[in-house]
Amino acid sequence: MSGDSKNAPMADPTASPIPNPVSRLIQLQHTISQPVFAAFLAGGVAGAVSRTVVSPLERLKILFQIQSVGREEYKMSVGKGLAKMWRDEGWRGFMRGNGTNCIRIVPYSAVQFGSYGFYKRFAEPTPGADLSPLRRLVCGGAAGITSVTFTYPLDIVRTRLSIQSASFAALSEASRAKLPGMWQTMVTMYKTEGGFFALYRGILPTVAGVAPYVGLNFMTYESVRKYFTAEGEKNPSAPRKLAAGAVSGAVAQTSKPNPPKLSTPPPPNSDVLRRRFQINTMSGMGYRYKSIWDAITMIVSQEGVLGLYKGIVPNLLKVAPSMASSWLSFEMTRDFFLAMKDN
Repeated sequence: MSGDSKNAPMADPTASPIPNPVSRLIQLQHTISQPVFAAFLAGGVAGAVSRTVVSPLERLKILFQIQSVGREEYKMSVGKGLAKMWRDEGWRGFMRGNGTNCIRIVPYSAVQFGSYGFYKRFAEPTPGADLSPLRRLVCGGAAGITSVTFTYPLDIVRTRLSIQSASFAALSEASRAKLPGMWQTMVTMYKTEGGFFALYRGILPTVAGVAPYVGLNFMTYESVRKYFTAEGEKNPSAPRKLAAGAVSGAVAQTSKPNPPKLSTPPPPNSDVLRRRFQINTMSGMGYRYKSIWDAITMIVSQEGVLGLYKGIVPNLLKVAPSMASSWLSFEMTRDFFLAMKDN
């Protein structure tokens, strides 16, 4: 053995190996393939896909909801409303606010799906066991509340952006000519409308509507998905996943009250109340409601019982395609990330 070999220092067996790009890539792949993290990422993709698919109906719903007495620019059918939107603003009108909506919905949907997977771990009787419908409902409701709390400021800004370019008489041509962006709108609200609390105006009716809706959505989808899975197969086909998503959306929609008869007292529609409170202090469009009950009584007295259900038609029309595309894109993306573990 040569002298150089004798004098060569011995490697320390306790020393940590020097990280290299390959090991970092393997570590990242391992992290992404974890079930909760994969659900988080896939949920973000699902949210962006589903919202873009129904963006024209989503915006039209908001324009219907924020109209009160004296504002009848969009007092028309869904078809005529979409045609008017196209004539006034073109393709951009269909997508107005969708960029902000996707920026909101990606973290919203990611937190929702990710937190549902997280809560499921605590609700499982044994690791990996199926949940009962009731436990799915509770976990889904908790996931909905969690996602709303984290992303609500983006939702209120999206509402402002959706109506600022609409041809409402209360909004001047000058105000529509120079539209602020998402961050500018958020900063302006923070500085001029009450600080931090201005960004969470209307969150109580939002949570009241989201919790049962999301809970029913998760509970129904997993139950219908299991029913649609053929015997001996692990997963249903893509068309069956689309069908299960459409069914879950339709069932979840039942958590929102239907228009009552004129002789019965109206239960509050949380979505209409949310939109009205989100622009409660907006110049030219403010309603100046003092409380939820004040808003309900004022809407009923000025607009009738059906005023609480403005926008319900485009909302119903978008439920099936939105939920179907959301669940299919979620499962495809999640399975892609989970497969990284095997590779």
